[in-house]
Amino acid sequence: MHIVITGICGFVGSSIALELLERIPDITISGIDNLVRAGSERNRLRLTRRGIRVLHGDVRVQADIKRLPHADLVIDAAANASVLAGTGGDDARDLFDTNLVGTLNILEYCRGTKAGFVLLSTSRVYSQRALESIPLRNLDTRYGLDASESLPDGVSLHGISEGFPTSAPISLYGASKLASETIAFEYGAAFDFPVWVNRCGVLTGGGQFGVASQGIFAFWINRYLRRQPLKYTGFDGNGFQVRDILHPTDLVNLILKQVAQPSSAGRILNVGGGPANALSLHELTQWCEERFGKHPVASDPGARPYDVPYLVIDSRNASDLLGWEPRMTSVCILKEIADHAVAHEDWLEISAA
Repeated sequence: MHIVITGICGFVGSSIALELLERIPDITISGIDNLVRAGSERNRLRLTRRGIRVLHGDVRVQADIKRLPHADLVIDAAANASVLAGTGGDDARDLFDTNLVGTLNILEYCRGTKAGFVLLSTSRVYSQRALESIPLRNLDTRYGLDASESLPDGVSLHGISEGFPTSAPISLYGASKLASETIAFEYGAAFDFPVWVNRCGVLTGGGQFGVASQGIFAFWINRYLRRQPLKYTGFDGNGFQVRDILHPTDLVNLILKQVAQPSSAGRILNVGGGPANALSLHELTQWCEERFGKHPVASDPGARPYDVPYLVIDSRNASDLLGWEPRMTSVCILKEIADHAVAHEDWLEISAA
């Protein structure tokens, strides 16, 4: 089996590649990456030492995609993954060139090769206003669902399901991924190749780049360990906003189940750690304090665009359809991040430039 991974030198892409290499006998893995992110060159060396071919190229450039070898499956992990991308002084066109045009180029590749296509989408395709309107209550260290009020469609004590609204506004980043989902399904139907769309929550683990937009949990732990400034922003400046976390190993478990059961193609699945693996920034700080000792965190109650107080993924459809459940707990994931941070004293300098 030959698998191509786009964005292969990012945290998620490289983690998936190395996990697949361990799991599938006689697998061949190739990938493409533009190597612009700090830390990606180190991942490229790790991959090539394991016999994985890495093409230095850009998904936005159709000629680079045409250089890829024939594959049975493509996993699209290339993206500008910041919810703030395209706002402020950033170029919104660059965001859509990467997240939408890049995916379009890859779909053209799948059209010619009949390779299956897995799109790593995002939970940030869900409506900003609808997320902000979810009834919540203060649970002393985090926000939680207020079950005494009527919960909107697509929300339950299990979290946010695929039935939650995706109406605008969702952010430019979310819009680019939502459009990619639609185009991917249309290509699969028109040109007869299987398509899977996984709306991922927060993917994190040891070795994730130390940039908040690429992974707030790894960013927080690395900066806390090194006694660098940290700040709770928005929501009264208390750090009670909640997200769930998932390790890339568990994402690989799902992808293997999907491709082994072709009838699962054409489905959108939420993929996250769920309520059992959810925590607030305040709780993350408490965990860091137990591991590393006290370090002050500043408070800024001012709102930041596209922040939401609660976004926990309901992955029950993945469980019902494929028998998938996340195996790595949040405690194990945080420990892995912390162990990596301790072992790599220069990680912020390497990966956060």
